[in-house]
Amino acid sequence: MSDILVGIDPGDLSVPALVWAADEAVRRGARLRLVVAVPPVHDRLPYAADAHQSALRMRAESTLANVEDLVRDLHDGLWTATELVHGVPATVLGDRTPGAALAVVGSRRLGRAAEVFSEGSVAAPLVARADCPVVVIREPEHTSVHPPLIVVGVDGSKDCRAAVAFAAAEASLREARLVAVWAWPRPLLSRGDENEGLAERRRLLAEAVAGCAERHPDVEVEKVIVRGHPVEELTRASREALAVVVGRRGRGGYTGMRLGSTVHGLLHHAECPVITVPVAAGGGTDGTSARADRSRSRTDRPAPAG
Repeated sequence: MSDILVGIDPGDLSVPALVWAADEAVRRGARLRLVVAVPPVHDRLPYAADAHQSALRMRAESTLANVEDLVRDLHDGLWTATELVHGVPATVLGDRTPGAALAVVGSRRLGRAAEVFSEGSVAAPLVARADCPVVVIREPEHTSVHPPLIVVGVDGSKDCRAAVAFAAAEASLREARLVAVWAWPRPLLSRGDENEGLAERRRLLAEAVAGCAERHPDVEVEKVIVRGHPVEELTRASREALAVVVGRRGRGGYTGMRLGSTVHGLLHHAECPVITVPVAAGGGTDGTSARADRSRSRTDRPAPAG
């Protein structure tokens, strides 16, 4: 059974991310894996660094215990595991994403430079390198809209095919409708081929969502083409959504370059959780882990590892 990973930051605990991850673990019948990373200390003399490292570990242990209590209050009997390790948080979480169903983190709302280059940045580096879908909880999901909706960004690439598959499975889990949005930027100069371009995008959009009805007949799929910048249009759609799902391009270069402008923009501006899906996402992109036996529920709490 694949885990739902959730990164715990003792210095800035994201309760919304923890609650989202716990709820998702219940929906999928998966184990909730609580991971706390104690970062290295570089800016102190050796004796002071040791004392500071010890203090960080003590705070991490206390936070982890509190988080376990909170999860128990939310979903008594939820199958959980805990892990406390030393290392850079984004690296620690990234190393655990192969085979995981999802990784969930909160957003520290860092500026773009700090997000790319700061050792304390977690969301952007994790999204850029993770082998499983990553959920970044910057804003809460919108649960007052009925029926609820999941938004997926489509552009005709292989990236969006994986995102659509994940989004459809998630919509089925959440009893939500799926809105597939193709944002078509306006050209600087009109070339007079508007109708032809629209017809081509309709065809590609239909191809991107083809198969959703067969795999998830319970999900209503709406196809939308809008003129405008993808970040702006998906942000607008996020104002009523449970989540916005987008594909993620491959690796290489700095984090900001790896993410692409749409993903990077949504991490800063979306008004609901953002889910990024790598092209070769495993562990539940097709929704198989979501259909696991939901009766499986126990607690497994190993002692924190050094």
